[in-house]
Amino acid sequence: MEKLDPSVPVLQQSYAEAFPELSVPWRADVPPRPEIVWLNEPLAAELGFDPAWLRGEEGLALLTGQIDGTTAQAYAGHQFGSPNPQLGDGRAVLLGDLVDTRGRHCDLHLKGSGRTPFARGGDGKAPLGPMLREAVIGEWLHATEVPTSRALAVLSTGEQIGPRQGVTPEPGGLLVRVAASHLRVGTFEYATWHLDEEVRRRLVEFTIRRHHPSADGPLGLLEAVTRAQAELVARWMVLGFVHGVMNTDNMALSGQGIDYGPCAVLDVHRRDAVFSSIDRGGRYAYGSQPGIALWNLSRFAETLLPLLGQTDPNFAVEQATTVLEQYEGWYQQAWSRLMGRKLGIDGAPEEVFALGQELLTLLEEQQVDHTGFFRALGEGRAAELVTGASSMQWMRRWETLRSATPAEMARVNPLYIPRNVHLEAALRSAHLGDLEPVQELLGAVSAPFTRRVGLDHLEGPGDGGEHFLTFCGT
Repeated sequence: MEKLDPSVPVLQQSYAEAFPELSVPWRADVPPRPEIVWLNEPLAAELGFDPAWLRGEEGLALLTGQIDGTTAQAYAGHQFGSPNPQLGDGRAVLLGDLVDTRGRHCDLHLKGSGRTPFARGGDGKAPLGPMLREAVIGEWLHATEVPTSRALAVLSTGEQIGPRQGVTPEPGGLLVRVAASHLRVGTFEYATWHLDEEVRRRLVEFTIRRHHPSADGPLGLLEAVTRAQAELVARWMVLGFVHGVMNTDNMALSGQGIDYGPCAVLDVHRRDAVFSSIDRGGRYAYGSQPGIALWNLSRFAETLLPLLGQTDPNFAVEQATTVLEQYEGWYQQAWSRLMGRKLGIDGAPEEVFALGQELLTLLEEQQVDHTGFFRALGEGRAAELVTGASSMQWMRRWETLRSATPAEMARVNPLYIPRNVHLEAALRSAHLGDLEPVQELLGAVSAPFTRRVGLDHLEGPGDGGEHFLTFCGT
C-alpha cells in the first residue's frame, strides 16, 4: 500500500514474499456500499492507525481490501478427524503484516471478501452476524487474558447475500482480523503433503523467528507450540469456552485462538456440552478440548518428523513422542494455576487440581451455572447455588485455603460473558438494522469484571441457552 501519510503504518507482505508456494495474489471483491459498523479504536491505536484515518476514504480502501499486494493463503487440514489436502482462504485475503506500537508483529486479514481460487463452493461472502460474533468473542477473550485474534473492524457491504441458515437473504459483512500470524498446523500439513523439504525447513525457520525465537530447530518448535497450546486450552477450560471447530486448520502456531465460528460459552457446567450444529458426533465438546489439542499437536509433529531424523525415522518418532508426552503435565500445571486464581486459593498444584476437578463435578451434578458460580464464590453467595453434604464439605475445604479478597477474586472472574442467548438476540437485532444491542454487549464483555448500572440483563444466562445451536458463518 502506498504510504501517503507518514503517520500511517505501511503494510508489508512478509509471508507472501517468503512463501510464494503458499500464497496466491488475490484482490478482494469491491463491496457496493461499504460502511464501518464497528471500529475497534483502542486496537487501531495499538497498531499505529489513527481511527479518523481509517474512517476516511483511504482507510476504507484498506479495510475493504482495495489495496495492492493482498494474497490468499494455501493450507490443508484435518477436519473432524479426516484429512483434507486442499483448503486455504476460500473467502478471505491476507492484507499484509506490520509491527505495532509495542513492537509486536501482526497480520491483518479480511474475511468475507469474495471467492478465491481456494473457494469450495458458495459466493465467498459472509453475513454480518457471524462477523460481529467473532468480534464479540475476540474482545471478551482478550479482556479475560486469553491469547486471541481480535477484530479491528466489522463492516457492512451494502448487499444482501444468499441465506445461510434461514430462508431470507442476509446483510453482507466483512471482518478485518488482527492475529499474530495465520500460520496453522494446516499450513505445515499442506507443505508436507504438497511441497519439498526445502520449503518445509524455511517454514520452520520463519515460524520460529515470528513466534518462538528461543526455540531450537524443529523439535524446539514442537515443544514451544505444545506448551503454548496447553496454556491456551487451559484458559478456555477455566472460562467455560467452547471453540466448536478445533480442526487442525484452526490451530494457530502462535498459541492464539483463531477462527470463532460456531463457538459458545457454557451456562450450566457440562463436560459434554456441544453447541455447534455441525459437530453431530460431539468430537469438539467442551470436555474433549484438551485431548483434541493433543491430537492436533500429534498431526503437527508428524509434519516435522522428516526434519528430525532423516537417517533414523524411529529416533525422530521417539524425539517427538517425548515432547508430546509432556503435554498433559503442562496442561495440568496451567489449569491448576488458573483455577487457583479463580478460586482465590494458595496450595500445591496437585491440591488445587483435585479441588477444582471436584468442584466441576459438583457443578455438573447440580446443573449450576459455570460463570455465575465463580462470581458468587468471591461475593460470598456460592452456598445459595449448591446444596448437599458434599457441597458443604467442599466449601469448608475451600475456606481453609482461601487467600484472596473478594475484590481480588472479582478481578479474575468475569461477570459479563457473551452468553449464548444474549449474543444471539443482539445478532438478530443487527440483522434487522439495530446495532445498539451488539454495541452494548461489546461494551460489557470488553470490561467484563466490573458491574455497571443498566447491564443487569446481561449477567445471567437467559432462557433457552442449554439447547442453543451455533452455525459456522465465518
